Amino acid sequence: MTALGLTSVRCLCINQLRPGTAGRMNENISKNSSEEQAAWLETSLDLALTLQQTPLNPWDIVLCVSGTVIACENAIVVAIIFYTPALRTPMFLLVGSLAGADLLTGLGLIIHFVFLYCLRSDLVSLVTVGILVGSFTASVSSLLAITIDRYLSLYNALTYYSERTVTRTYIMLLLTWSLSLSLGLLPVLGWNCLSEPSSCSIVRPLTKNNLIILSVSFFMVFGMMLQLYMQVCKIVCRHAHQIAVQRHLLSSSHYVTTRKGISTLALILGAFAICWLPFAIYCLIADSTYPAVYTYMTILPAIYNSLINPVIYAYRNQDIQKVLWAVCCTSNKLPFRSRSPSDV
Repeated sequence: MTALGLTSVRCLCINQLRPGTAGRMNENISKNSSEEQAAWLETSLDLALTLQQTPLNPWDIVLCVSGTVIACENAIVVAIIFYTPALRTPMFLLVGSLAGADLLTGLGLIIHFVFLYCLRSDLVSLVTVGILVGSFTASVSSLLAITIDRYLSLYNALTYYSERTVTRTYIMLLLTWSLSLSLGLLPVLGWNCLSEPSSCSIVRPLTKNNLIILSVSFFMVFGMMLQLYMQVCKIVCRHAHQIAVQRHLLSSSHYVTTRKGISTLALILGAFAICWLPFAIYCLIADSTYPAVYTYMTILPAIYNSLINPVIYAYRNQDIQKVLWAVCCTSNKLPFRSRSPSDV
């Protein structure tokens, strides 16, 4: 048989085999497509079933809406401080740290709501709780740092505006966010009750002992803030006495603004105590068997502390008001000098 004949036979065999091969390929493709569609349909049904089995809790809706307002409110403060060179002073850096912590709190509440009803899992629960623990820690620590800065600005008024103050501010910021990051990672690293549900606290998946440690730490921080505030009040009283004795030598304008700053600080501490003390006390006496409604009722005021903080320390400040006025009402930049820390 010639080479031409062999080639013809080979082509004929291939043509005879092609219909069967093509059919099997089409059958495999159809089978794979059917399996993919079935898997997608099964996933959709599971998600729909999960949503049906998890009815919306009105308290969770309130927390999500509150988180949205908190995030927007504090994002404005962070943006103002970041984009305004005159506000990049040690005091406003601490204020920006507090606003950033409260912003993270709002975002954490939103993420918690989305994952709770759309992507529920143990890992997601650990991550969201870690975000909230870290943000609350940063918020409380930033308030403590602001209190320390207020005290030092009055105790060392002559040397406050120095490089040492800037260095001290950066150290406090580093300690604040390092501590917050460490505590935020603890639930993911094993600080949880997933392996022993009976040890869960009112804030699942944190254990009862873990929550007690956090509550005791809060009371220690609050006690330090009160002690510093009492020292500040003593300094103000001493300055007022000196003004009364040397009125003809010293101007009282600085001390008037100092007293104004003290009243602002008292307002911050008072709001802080009213918002956080109910939840901190409840964490010490309650456990996972208590009704969830009590947990919502005590944690909601604590969350609202992040809502009212910008109103107290930021939007009441004249420098920030000038920036807001410039942004909202005119395109011209308003020059101003950042005032002393006592005015904030």
